Amino acid sequence: AFLELSGPSEIKGVWKDSITLPCTYVPVEDLVQQTLTWTVVHDKGSGTFFRRDSSGDHVLLSEYRDRVSISKDAPGNVSLLIMSLEISDRGTYTCQVTWRDSNNSLIAKEIATSLEVVKVAATKPIIRAGEPGLTLPAGASTSLTCEASGSPPISYRWFRSDPAGTAELLSSGAELAWPSLRPSDSGTYFCEAKNR
Repeated sequence: AFLELSGPSEIKGVWKDSITLPCTYVPVEDLVQQTLTWTVVHDKGSGTFFRRDSSGDHVLLSEYRDRVSISKDAPGNVSLLIMSLEISDRGTYTCQVTWRDSNNSLIAKEIATSLEVVKVAATKPIIRAGEPGLTLPAGASTSLTCEASGSPPISYRWFRSDPAGTAELLSSGAELAWPSLRPSDSGTYFCEAKNR
């Protein structure tokens, strides 16, 4: 019987997102999976942080508690899901599986994947209006909200272009609100989104 673990040698994850580190094999009839461990080597040190054996699943390092899981119902799929990625999660992850054959001998295989965690630039923002349509009567209240995606934190600034074509900074914050509109509030507004 021929067993191989397969998975990529390197993978990129996005800070604060989740990522799956693939590790799979094709089950072979006479071989029974005994143990599965995931170990990591990174800046904080190294060690086994996940172990699955006959007594269940165990997360052994507190920094991964409640953040890692492995599917239970897919034979041969021992891929690791890491949620809410931290920059400190970058490192080399090793998936090791041990099987027992019909003669009670053990076979072990392992593969290593290096994980890089990256930050994402803020996207071009979109503006959401508090009301449909942007023609409003004087005295009405309204608001505009600026939204962008990317790695947090994202800061926002609102500008208004004046007749000379220069931009006047109005506020920093995602929302621009008018409790009572005046005719002089008519104009062109734009927002800027920025992260690190």
